[in-house]
Parts: sequence; structure tokens; C-alpha cells
Amino acid sequence: MSLFFKLIWYNQRLLVYPSGFEDRPRNVLTPNLWKLPYEDVELTTKDKVTLRCYLIRKPGTKEQQEALGTIIMFHGNAMNHGDTLWAVKKLFKKNFNIFTLEYRGYGHNEGSPSEKGLCIDAQTALDYVLTEPSLSTKPVIIYGQSLGGAVAIDVTSRNADKISALIVENTFTSIPDLVKGWPVICHFSFLCTQKWKSGSKVACLPTALPILMLSGLSDEVIPPQHMQNLWEIACRRNQPKQVKSKGDSPTEYIPPAKDAFKTFSFGSHNTTSEQSGYWETVYEFLDQLLTS
Repeated sequence: MSLFFKLIWYNQRLLVYPSGFEDRPRNVLTPNLWKLPYEDVELTTKDKVTLRCYLIRKPGTKEQQEALGTIIMFHGNAMNHGDTLWAVKKLFKKNFNIFTLEYRGYGHNEGSPSEKGLCIDAQTALDYVLTEPSLSTKPVIIYGQSLGGAVAIDVTSRNADKISALIVENTFTSIPDLVKGWPVICHFSFLCTQKWKSGSKVACLPTALPILMLSGLSDEVIPPQHMQNLWEIACRRNQPKQVKSKGDSPTEYIPPAKDAFKTFSFGSHNTTSEQSGYWETVYEFLDQLLTS
């Protein structure tokens, strides 16, 4: 039994971040394959890890000034940032800049992925966008799928005043919550070292922050109930505690008014973004964000 506990304890990062431990060399697609103009961007984190990322934007000062905003993409756990480029092209056509973050240990990056490390990576990416002259004056939208949704929620929770909107697809309330739904191993969820407590972080987001949640109801990896639970948390987020003292007056609560939740009946974990109406939903959300 002690060996079993050790296997769970020490190997769970391999389960949570499988593509971060793949053999090298690795195949990472580049934006030119999609005929997208891009720059290779190397960032150095505060713990001295080099992150090799892409910045997709139109060349030329005038064209860059006309961009509607910058979207930071956070990908799932069993892929690399090159696998997001087909989605990037759809956003680029709508006149957005897109920054694709590659996590430590993933793609061509050195290092070993962990919850703490990926949170640092996400903050490094956001700091870059916020200090890059042609990007910093535009709205910043955070977009994450699966594990990337948890990364997106975390960085948004720590920088809500700097972010214009949050979009998440097929993500979970937390890793322990996810494990509790698995046979046998559900009894050992307390051993999770990678927690990603997205539910509690969403609960603290400002109600004025627009949030779009996209859920594939045929998701075979993360039960759709996780997205439903996150949506319910988002709908009542930041509600003030009830006043107990007689002399105190209740704080006026303004519920979220710009959020949206869309489900796709046939969307699996990796095909939700291919479903009819998916991109129309994203475009409508972004249009409302920019015109409000």
C-alpha cells in the first residue's frame, strides 16, 4: 500500500501535464503553416525559465494600431501551443492580436510543469502583454481550454483589474473534484498536490468582469457538470455576506450582467470548438465586450 501511495504522490504531475514530459525532439507547429504573420517571443520567468511563445499580429504600425485587442491563449494539458493555431487563425481574422503561451516543460521549453510553475508562466505572459507598447493600450482577453481554463482563471483572479474579459472551455472546478469522480482512486483525492481550485477563484472575480463559459456536453474527459458548477458559482460570485449587526446597512449587490454560458450537445473534450455556433458565440461575446 505504501508503494501505491508513493506512485500517486510522485507521478500525478505526469498525469496532469502529460505533454510536458514527452520525449524530445517534439513537433510544434508554427503560425506560418496557417499563413499567419508572427514573431517568436522568448520570455524569462522570475525563476529563470525561458518560455518560447508566439505573438500573432499584423505587421506594420498602422495595422497594429487598428487591432481590437489582444487575446492570450492557454492550451490544454495534452497538447502544445502549436495545436491552438487553427483557433488562433479564426481570432486573427477578427482583427485581434493573439499571444500563445507555451508552458515550462512543454513544446521546446525546458523545465518541469507544476501548478506553481504554470501560474508563474501565465503571469509572465500577462506582464509581457501589459508592457509591450503596441499591446498594452488594447483590451486584454484571457482564453483557456481544459487545463488552460484553470490557468486562465488563476491569472485572471490575480489581475482582474487589468483584464477585460475571460473565456473558458471544458475546464474543471478543481483537480481534487475531478479525481473524486474516478473509480477507486476517488478515495485518494486528498493526496492531490496539483489542486487548481478554479471554483473558489471564480467566486472572487468581480461581477463587472465579462465571462464566457463554453461547455461540450459530450466531454469524455471532464464531466460537463464541472462547467455547470463553475457557471453557477460565476452567477453568484462576490455576493456580500449577510449583515448581522442591526446598525449596518446591506451592501448593494450588482449581479453579473455581461456573462454568457453556452453548451454544445455533441461537443467532446477536444471537438467543442468545432461545433456549429461555437465561434459565432465567441464573436458575439467579443463584439458586445468592445461595443459596451
